[in-house]
Order: sequence, then C-alpha cells, then structure tokens
Amino acid sequence: MKLQSFKLADKPLAPWRRVAVLCVFSLCVMALSTRAFDMQIVDSDFYKHQGDARQLRVVSIPAHRGEILDRNGEPFAVSTPVNSIWINPQQALQNTSKLPQLAKLLGVNSSALLARIQKHSKREFLYLKRHVSPELAEKVRQLNVAGVALQNEYKRYYPSGEVAANVIGFSDIDDNGQEGIELAFDDWLKGLPGKKKVIRDRLGRAFDDVERIRAAEPGKPVTLSLDKRLQYLTYRALKAAVLKHNAVAGSAVVMDIHTGEILAMVNLPSFNANDRSQLRAEATRNRAVTDVFEPGSTMKPISLAAALETSRWKPYYKVETAPGYMKVQGNMIRDTRNHGTLDVSGVIAKSSNVGISKIMLAIDPELQWEMYQKFGFGYDTGSGFPGEASGRTSLSALQNDFERASMAFGYGISVTPLQLARAYAALAADGVLRPVSFLKLDDDDKPVQGERIMKAETAQAIRKMMQKVVSPEGTGKKARVANYSIAGKTGTVHKFVAGGYAEDRYLSVFAGIAPAEKPELAMVVLIDEPRNGMHFGGDVAAPVFSTVMTGAMRLFDVPPDRIARQKLVINRTSAKGDPA
Repeated sequence: MKLQSFKLADKPLAPWRRVAVLCVFSLCVMALSTRAFDMQIVDSDFYKHQGDARQLRVVSIPAHRGEILDRNGEPFAVSTPVNSIWINPQQALQNTSKLPQLAKLLGVNSSALLARIQKHSKREFLYLKRHVSPELAEKVRQLNVAGVALQNEYKRYYPSGEVAANVIGFSDIDDNGQEGIELAFDDWLKGLPGKKKVIRDRLGRAFDDVERIRAAEPGKPVTLSLDKRLQYLTYRALKAAVLKHNAVAGSAVVMDIHTGEILAMVNLPSFNANDRSQLRAEATRNRAVTDVFEPGSTMKPISLAAALETSRWKPYYKVETAPGYMKVQGNMIRDTRNHGTLDVSGVIAKSSNVGISKIMLAIDPELQWEMYQKFGFGYDTGSGFPGEASGRTSLSALQNDFERASMAFGYGISVTPLQLARAYAALAADGVLRPVSFLKLDDDDKPVQGERIMKAETAQAIRKMMQKVVSPEGTGKKARVANYSIAGKTGTVHKFVAGGYAEDRYLSVFAGIAPAEKPELAMVVLIDEPRNGMHFGGDVAAPVFSTVMTGAMRLFDVPPDRIARQKLVINRTSAKGDPA
C-alpha cells in the first residue's frame, strides 16, 4: 500500500489563544517587576542586612603594644606582627577532607582536631593556633581548607631574654600585662584595637575592605631608668657568683644617688619570657623588690647614723668590746673574736656586734626607731612595682634591750634589697633620701629633690668609716675598684628557718658606694645560701660589687679620684724640690 505524503496547512491561532499568551507574559512581567520593586525599594534594608550577614563582617584591627625601652632607647620589649590560625566550625564540617593535612601541619592528632571542631560546631570562630611562624601561616594558606583563615595579631618579644626578665615581666597571649613593668604600666602600654568592615568569601577569608570604623591606636612606649649595658654587666657578674658558690638565688640593685633612678636590677633564678615553658613562680618574681631578708652587718652604718645624730658619739670615741662577747637580758651577743678597745670607726671596720650594741643601748630607743623610720624601713619605697614588700620593723623592740641590740646589727628587722640600696644611696647623697624611680627622669628634673634625714656631716663621717671596710685590711677588701675610693659594708647572716636560725645556711651581703668621696652610685648585692664552703659577704658578694662598679665607672665616665689624689701628692713633693 503506497503512502501518500501530505502537508499540514498552517492554521492561524485563534484570537482568544493569542490574548491568553499575552496575558500570561504580562502577568509574569508584572510579578517580576513587583518582586524587584519589593526587593529593591520596599524591603531593600532587609535583604541588604541578610546579604551583609552572610558576607560582610566587622573585624578588629590589632593595635601593637607600646615598646619598653632602656634609658638610651634600646628595646627591652617590642611587639612584632604575626598570624594566628582560626576556623569556622560550621563551614569546616561541610568538607572535612583536608582536615588530616591541616592537623599534620599544626602538629596535632587529626581525630582530636575533628573532635574539637565538632565540639564547637555551633560557633563561627575558633582559634586553632595562636602566633604561628610565617612559614606555617603560608603553608596553611596554600592548603586552602574550608573555613580556615589567618588573622593578623601581634606577639611580644623580649630581646634581652632573661637578663632583665624579672623587672620587665611579660604579657599574656592576648597582650595583657602579667608581671613586672608590663603589669605596672599595662594601661599605658596597651593599644586600642580599631574596627573595620570587610567582605568575606565562602571560606571565611576577607578579600575586600569596605569601611574603616575606627583606626587602631598603638600603645605608648615606656622608657625605663635601666641602662641595658649596666644591666648586662650586672647580670653576668651576679650569675657567675651564683654559679661559683652554688647558691640558691641572688639579687643586685644599682641606683643613681642623685636621682633615685634604678640603673640595674638583676635577680637569679631568672627566665626567658620568649619561652613560656620557663614561666615558674620561683623564677618570675622580682626578688629585689618582693622578697625581704635580715640585712645583718650592713645595718650597722645605718644604726650608727642614729648615734652620731645625737652628738653623744663621735667617730673617735672609744668603745670597749673585750672580751668579745656580752650578755643582754640573758642572751649572748658575740664578735668573731676579741677586738679589745675600738673607736667608733673601728666598730664599723671590724664589724663588731658588741661595739654597735653598746653604742645603740646608750642612746634613747626612740631615736633608734626614728632613724629606721626615716630611712624608710617598714614602708615600701613607692616605686609602684607590683608586689613590692614593705619589710618589717618591730615597735615592741623599743622595750627590749636585746631586740634593740639585735636590730642594730641587722637581726629582727627585715628589708628588701631595694630598700637597702635606697638607704645607702641616702648615705651617699649626704643624708638626702630620694624617691625610687624605675622610669627615666627628664634632665629638667635633676637633681631630684628628696627628704633630708640626717646632717650632711653625719653621712660623710659614716662614708669615711666605711672606706676602712674596703681597705686592704678590711672585711670588704674584695670590693675594691682600681683608682677609685669605695665605701661599703659586708654582711653575713644566718638564715631564719622554722624554729630559729640555721647554723649552716647563710645570706651573703655587700652594700657599697662608688666613688666614696664624690658618690655617684650605690649598690647592694645579695647571694642567697652559698653552698661551696665560702659564705662571708666579703668573699661571696663583695667581688660582684667590684666587677660591676669597675665597669660602671667606665660606662658613665666617672673620673678616678684616687689617681687625682696621688698626682696631687706628687706635685706637692716636686714643689719642695724632692725627686718626683
């Protein structure tokens, strides 16, 4: 059967169908226009907010912490820019394929990382690792893990390591001061973070800044009174002594007697704040400010000041110390040997406990007490250093002759190394006690006004007596500095333990002034419990003073006073016609 081809004829659409099609298209256009009008005009704020909520974020602009500088502008603490790694758990859990690689980079177990992310699955921000190296930050960025991004922050760095750590202190990972100067001046050092709006991509990474809401304000710098050169010198000398004598700890303080500025302060054990694993309580505290001790014989010049101020005693008056011991209220006070009859100067030079006891018991108790108060014992120095101790003096000792005598040679009274250094600075400053400062003072503020606590003649007389201590025959001869006159006093103290004083545990102390005739610096050295057989302050602590002051005289261009005096003698001899 043959099929016949045929062609359908084009038939025009019925008029009603054309109208229907046009109506449908018109309705669609109207619906779309209405929706567009609604989105662009009526509800534009709503949809803009929804879009911003998904892409636009207000983020913090980090502000670096202020620098801590020494008096010459050398840094003790600086802040450097670093990256921290964070994650959006909600986004990360949508694609976990790269989490094992991320865990390997971070040095953590992949299962533990996943469990941590799942634990915080409702959060949009979670730190994975703070303050990472630039190399690690770049590797994480290239890995391109969903929800993982980098955040700019600042990390605190301490160029001097443990040399000044006990003074400078440290800040935590969020840049809040925790100890030392970092804590004391936290409000000043801390910056104010800024704010800005950014657009983030689907992985949470910011790729465009939209608006800066508030600029970041960096913290203000703090310029300390410390001299980094002298700080290093003091640190080396003190550490060498602590190691040599196998000591438990040590402290040293160097003070400018004209201003009260702390030029060096070192404590051992110390720590390196760049390595947070070293942060232990016994290493982080500033012992020179927070720890008290009984000063022993270094208290004798201060006690003697009270006696000389009464005018009842003069440096050349005689004191009988034979037979080398005396009984006071049933308690025995002893010297190392029988010194016989000494003048008042000899009491200091020979460090006679019997001699100083007899002198102090011959004056009114109130005068002794008032002198200790004038020197600031029993009160903190007002330095503002966190945790500063005030020491202890006993008012009840006025009623007990044995306690009065004991306090005269440094037992029954407790002080900090800083307090003792300030007291010796007052002796060096002709009897003017000045405020202590950890901050560098303006040149306009020098010399600093202080409080006169004794006559200048009294302070000068005591310094002359203390020069005999550092003479070739004195107990502090190892504190001598070539070509300079030195005044000082040794101290060897039995450590106080539960139940009394230990017979075989000591504190070795030396406090001194350089130069003695035109003083510039005062220094205190404390070595806690030397354990290699030597324990006298003249053997253990005095050499540290000598080493530090030898360097300090050179650093500060202090002219030698012994050479000048020797030249004067030679010139006078030549003028008489004798051979020079």
